[in-house]
Amino acid sequence: MSITHHRESTEARQSRHMRVGDRQDTAARLLASAARKSYEPLVEVDWQAPVPEDLYGMTPEWCSLYGTELWERMTEEQRITLTQHEAASVAGTGIWFEMILMQMLLRDIYSHDPSTPHVQFALNEIADECRHSTMFARSAQRFGIPSYRPKRWILNSARLFKSTASGSLAYGGTLFAEEILDMMQRDFMKDERVQPITRTVSKIHVLEEARHIKFAREETVRRVRTLSRPKRAYQRLVLGVTAYFIVTCLVNEQVYAAAGLDVDEAELAARNNAHYHEMIREGSRKTVEFLDECGLIGGPSKALLRRAHVI
Repeated sequence: MSITHHRESTEARQSRHMRVGDRQDTAARLLASAARKSYEPLVEVDWQAPVPEDLYGMTPEWCSLYGTELWERMTEEQRITLTQHEAASVAGTGIWFEMILMQMLLRDIYSHDPSTPHVQFALNEIADECRHSTMFARSAQRFGIPSYRPKRWILNSARLFKSTASGSLAYGGTLFAEEILDMMQRDFMKDERVQPITRTVSKIHVLEEARHIKFAREETVRRVRTLSRPKRAYQRLVLGVTAYFIVTCLVNEQVYAAAGLDVDEAELAARNNAHYHEMIREGSRKTVEFLDECGLIGGPSKALLRRAHVI
């Protein structure tokens, strides 16, 4: 993906995104949207419905091995098992980052006036994320799949980020996680080859995350205005690291063992899978374009983004 830093100045790129609505007006509209269209997953999802044995856990084209020679050698049963476990792994990464997001939001609004729409929508988003995390966990549980999570050293390292990230860094990092899941789940929810539970879970998440993405984008634009050059460079670096770990944690290597595959062989195939890399780039495209126009893509972090196939 081409980056446009050399085509126009940072100020010119940002000017297109500085025309955002008033913070309180935006929050009021998002609150009204939440009142009209919100879901309770424990009620909306038919958790007792039978699990068809012949349907995938996710759109197969999003599977890390799709398009490889190893995928061609796999049985249909192995493909179904792998997609179910990869869907659970993606959900586990979603839970991990939603927990980080909830803490960042609480810190961000801690000293703000709770009577304002801005704070009330932030609280509404936290409530949404609690339900989403429960929904993702319940989905994996329904399929009899273990809770896949990032490695312990990654979980521990992320404690610093979740405890200190604020402003455009917090909201920009949030967009990397939310928008790639959004791209995936827009495919899942429409794909009749996918399990009904996965399709319903994806639909709920896509509809509610649209509000969260709008909120995060506008807050990123507002906060980036005040960044000094050194702070902007620092945030570029941390956002690159954040994006790298979000993307590389999507697929836990143990999903391959669950499908009866040799883990080393499967990891190598996934690492060299041009089709999967292109899917990741497309899933990250909107976030990269937006953050690039805000001046938050660039410097050494681009090497990490390329290594994660985000650009």
